[in-house]
Amino acid sequence: MDTVHARFKEKIGEVLLPGDVFSFRIPESGGDCIIKTEKIICGPGLRRNGEEVQVCKSGILRHKQPNLYWIDSQQRRYVPAKGESVIGIVTTKSGDIFKVDVGGSEQASLSYLAFEGATKRNRPNVQVGDLVYSQFTIANKDMEPELVCIDSCGRANGMGVFGADGLLFKVSLGLVRRLLAPQSEIVKDLEKIFPFEMVVGMNGRVWVKAKTVQQTLIVANLLETCENMTSQQRQTLFRRVAEGSL
Repeated sequence: MDTVHARFKEKIGEVLLPGDVFSFRIPESGGDCIIKTEKIICGPGLRRNGEEVQVCKSGILRHKQPNLYWIDSQQRRYVPAKGESVIGIVTTKSGDIFKVDVGGSEQASLSYLAFEGATKRNRPNVQVGDLVYSQFTIANKDMEPELVCIDSCGRANGMGVFGADGLLFKVSLGLVRRLLAPQSEIVKDLEKIFPFEMVVGMNGRVWVKAKTVQQTLIVANLLETCENMTSQQRQTLFRRVAEGSL
């Protein structure tokens, strides 16, 4: 019997275009029949519409066990998605709400109560221009995006205001996913050159801080340069930087 996973697995690694459709129905002489369905998770670039999964972004179909599928593309424009962690810039303070620029089509709102330990009397010290690492709780086309700096247990868990003395820059969303991979080769290779701190947002913003300003700039330039390099080219470049020949 045909399955949904079988139809997806046939296309893993292939280039798909907007308008391509994975249908849960197969045509038969006696009428359409729904194939055996299994739970699948549609990541970026895929959208469920009734008995179909539609491709809404051009790129390569990727798969992660057991049932996650997404489109890997070199997109630079960020579209907010619920649950994603991003780096935002506080632009205004209006009453109990901070407006945060996340690089999307509109600004997101962040409540002063959405910080660990925040109360009406104990307000967080957030100023216009501060960087905040936060997570989307609401992100769809019909509502204003909302951010929080706490997890489901009320803990900061690494989120909140940060960014003193570091450097913020923007990269493609494809490079962001490579940096956030569990065993990222790019990060491992960079750590062999300089010790540094790094925060990566799913909206394409990266913040780095090394021991000196010069080292911080070198790390940032290497990250931007290695985006379109092969693994061998990247390792050669990093080795030359470590040896001081560049």
